[in-house]
Amino acid sequence: MRDVRRDRDFLDDDAILEYLNNFGSALVAAYPGARGETGADFYFFAVRDPMLNAFALPGGFIAVHSALVIAAQNESELASVLSHEIGHVTQRHIARMIGQQKQDALMPLAALILAALASKAGPDAAVGVFMGGQGLAIQRQLNFSRDAEREADRVGFQIMDAAGFDTSGMVAFFQRMQSATKVYSDLTPPWLMSHPLSSERITDIRARIREAPFRQRVDGLEFHLVRARARVLQDESAQGRIDAAAAFEAQLKLQSRQQQAAGHYGLALLALRKAELATAGERLAKARATMKPTTGAVFSTGQSTSDGAAMFASLSLDIKLAPGQPATLGSQTLKEAEQAYQQFPLSRGIARQYAQAMIASGMLEQAVAFLREEVRLYREEPKLYDLLAKTYAAQGKQTLQHIALAESYVLSGAVPAAVDQLGIARKASDASFYDLALIDARERELSERVREEKKEKKEK
Repeated sequence: MRDVRRDRDFLDDDAILEYLNNFGSALVAAYPGARGETGADFYFFAVRDPMLNAFALPGGFIAVHSALVIAAQNESELASVLSHEIGHVTQRHIARMIGQQKQDALMPLAALILAALASKAGPDAAVGVFMGGQGLAIQRQLNFSRDAEREADRVGFQIMDAAGFDTSGMVAFFQRMQSATKVYSDLTPPWLMSHPLSSERITDIRARIREAPFRQRVDGLEFHLVRARARVLQDESAQGRIDAAAAFEAQLKLQSRQQQAAGHYGLALLALRKAELATAGERLAKARATMKPTTGAVFSTGQSTSDGAAMFASLSLDIKLAPGQPATLGSQTLKEAEQAYQQFPLSRGIARQYAQAMIASGMLEQAVAFLREEVRLYREEPKLYDLLAKTYAAQGKQTLQHIALAESYVLSGAVPAAVDQLGIARKASDASFYDLALIDARERELSERVREEKKEKKEK
């Protein structure tokens, strides 16, 4: 996961990550046995990739490609893919295969992850990485049998049904994935390619659907807004932006108010990415006006999941915090950020935007106090440490700045860089006795970790 997070195509977008994790967590919570015998903590994320694909990694890490999010026509279709992947983790398919091999099994697994990421360059590139070097070992260890795939289908179907989704979405979307990847055989590892499904397995799912009660589920606006974000972020080239704008303009002509709101939202995000701040604000206002907020139901009810208010508030803050905005907006932005944080206290993205608004308004002491409390509550967020380092830098506190940066690097997997930052912190003129003691202890700990990692690589 450290390698994945460092990859340029890891979609480190707060709104998309929050949606996927809320959505995926609701699926897990609806099915009592979803966490399996290990009680796995799931983490859902997106990868920028034009291929229809999803894959699972050991430990409950589940990824979806941006193209898959865009291709899903409703939340039931998206749930079908995530539920299938949860099924693989629940049944410990990956762990079972790795457990049968030698301890160096993670080496070919790493090659498989690289192949999955390489698939964005095209299927030939992915197959090339897959077949090269560790290809045979990867196939032996992670090439799931048909029985394992059917088992994931069965568990995924049960998860969907328990969570209140329309189970027919599984057939609809899996057929779309099969059509998009028919050049691959059923022997292709499911994380590398796009879960090719045999007609036999689709027929089995249809049989299960006939035995289940019909259920129609109303999608929340947030689903359509996330698809719009994924469309913008998937391809940020000039042509990609043109194509995205055309897709959003087409959405505005549809009868669905959700689609229209998502079209305006997507055009607002495009304008923001091009630094057209006035246009971005206007488009966002149209998106908000298109659909009246509804009070909400939560994911597990099977009804509307979100009125999009949190995503609207977050984009509004992004626009107001963007470079080029007049300084007179500072107090208004801070007030808006505080209100958004109070309204959506569990949104990690909005919490950081609130801190950014305080920093922009010169409220550095308040920002430090807020960020230190956030760091205490959420120790695994490198972005919090980055903001804390930025605040310390604005205060001229060099030692604390580099200590915070060191912690950010540790969480990002760049331990040697973290050790370097601690060295810089030690040499800072404002380092106190307490700071030096803290630096020495942390540096010894990290230096030992670096030595262990080098030893492990040498042994491999």
